[in-house]
Amino acid sequence: MSANSILLDFSLDPARIIDEVSRKDIVRVCKDGLEKYLAGLKISYDMLTADGYLCILNETGTGTIVTIRFFEQGLITINVEYYRKDGDEAKISFEQIRELENNLVQKLKLNHGQSLPPLQRGPLTRYFPTADERVIEYDIDRVLFDKRSEFQKIQIVHSRSLGNMLVLDELQNIAEADLIYTETLMCRGAENYAGKEICILGGGDGALLYELLKEGPKFVVMLEIDEIVMQACNKYMNSICGDVLEKRTDDNYEIIVGDCMVYLKKYIKEKRTFDYVFGDLTDIPISDTPTGEIWDFIRLILESSFQVLKPNGKFMTHGNGVSCPESLRMYEDQLAKLTPKVKYTKSSAFVPSFMEEWVFYQVQREVASATDSV
Repeated sequence: MSANSILLDFSLDPARIIDEVSRKDIVRVCKDGLEKYLAGLKISYDMLTADGYLCILNETGTGTIVTIRFFEQGLITINVEYYRKDGDEAKISFEQIRELENNLVQKLKLNHGQSLPPLQRGPLTRYFPTADERVIEYDIDRVLFDKRSEFQKIQIVHSRSLGNMLVLDELQNIAEADLIYTETLMCRGAENYAGKEICILGGGDGALLYELLKEGPKFVVMLEIDEIVMQACNKYMNSICGDVLEKRTDDNYEIIVGDCMVYLKKYIKEKRTFDYVFGDLTDIPISDTPTGEIWDFIRLILESSFQVLKPNGKFMTHGNGVSCPESLRMYEDQLAKLTPKVKYTKSSAFVPSFMEEWVFYQVQREVASATDSV
């Protein structure tokens, strides 16, 4: 079940919107065109607005509502909204929407027309944002898990093309088709993890731990705060995490449920160090300036991680999409402010479930301090 929204928009000479006779003629032609698909449309309300004109129509006996909005700057939008039960045919197919768009452009001699496939809004979320906050529609057909933990909203949904996908706070995180994400984060083939000690901050989906263990590390500790994320991924995402979230501990790894900062402080006090620290936590935020709670957290993680890294150790993390150059630049500015100085490299990969190119960072001390000890 869903509320279906059909969206069309057009542009024209603004003078035609200001003129009342012209405006009424446009409404009449739009109404006639829509009645081919929506029988018995009637105008139920109209009014002048501060920036143009609004007309509301309804289809007799169905609850379907059509709004036609005129903007004095030369824009017209048509929105059709109706409730559609599972299994019901669409009132208007996308092919018919395109036909309506073309007919209105020709009959009304409009400058431009555009129509979108029907948007389906309801309990099954199909739309997620890109890094720079554009909207992408996914081929999601069912929800497998939906629960809110103490920390976040957790969903696992099924996509016909991507497999099962973890969604946290309505943002896509990782799907079964996203091995490239994990391999690029760990720079598989470029880094040697054999015999190394590793700390993962976050990583609740288990994918990074699972792939690192294939590389023969000496020991991996994973610090994840959300038990429910791990339970959900263990049940529905084990194609990417194997049995690591089930076992939780073995000769060469341990998963600790808790705040990673609490344990980083503990490791700093104990002088425990690692060859690699992975920041598999929050993405670099989209913001005008590097200020606020998330940026403060990112800086704290960076500073603390380097206190538990061996002199030649590396901090590995995911950044954001290549479509967000300003946010990436602000992150790199934060790296430049670290003491002691660090250097970094970047890698990128197209991540299927993100449907965009994603940037990853590998950061290490520029020069190992003589006072550092392993």
